[in-house]
Amino acid sequence: MDSANPKKDGLPSESEVARYLRNHPGFFLNNEDILAELKLTHQTGKVVNLAERQVEILRERNMDMRNRLSKLLDNATRNDQLFEHSKKLILTLIESKRAEELSNSLCRILVSDFDDIDYASLIIFADPNRVGSNALRVVSPEQAHQQIGNLLRGKKAVCGVLRGEELSFLFGKHADHIGSAALMPIQAGNIDGVIAIASKDPQHFKSSMGTLFLEYIADVVNRCLPKLMKGPFL
Repeated sequence: MDSANPKKDGLPSESEVARYLRNHPGFFLNNEDILAELKLTHQTGKVVNLAERQVEILRERNMDMRNRLSKLLDNATRNDQLFEHSKKLILTLIESKRAEELSNSLCRILVSDFDDIDYASLIIFADPNRVGSNALRVVSPEQAHQQIGNLLRGKKAVCGVLRGEELSFLFGKHADHIGSAALMPIQAGNIDGVIAIASKDPQHFKSSMGTLFLEYIADVVNRCLPKLMKGPFL
């Protein structure tokens, strides 16, 4: 016996009726008089018959499916855009002739083509006195580890809200406008450094978010940068 819906006077329980109707979906086709007599209370309090309620349920399910389909199409569009932007970025990095060109292209495209990124930087850890170009951001390994050593310890991508001194080191004058950031250490041959990206939104970069894209970009930089760095870096 169904404890939730006990039988009374030998009548079937609600669960038994429901099971019978599921197993016989055409029952009301042969019993239209019963269908017309059944009444349901709508959530607004209005009493409607079963046929009206069925139409309403189908309409609601149709709207739900349309919303899901719309979200799938939106995700597909975003994925297509991400692929195209990523391809453009990778090809530009591969075609770079100088280290400073790679750095400038990396930061420029990340900010201009990716909606969620407001700031970007590439920092190389080396002796600044042995670098001839001012276009490439170079700091000593000692300074880097003093300023962001905790972020580099795991040699993995880090996302979230960073401390003020860390943001100042990574993004300079833009630090005060940054809400959240992500960084990925690079190890291009014998060259160490870091790629950092940031958003004005404090909620955008979170510790729980995936870092596959940033790791992918770092892998490309790791492959391209050693060919462009000469002499004092190696």
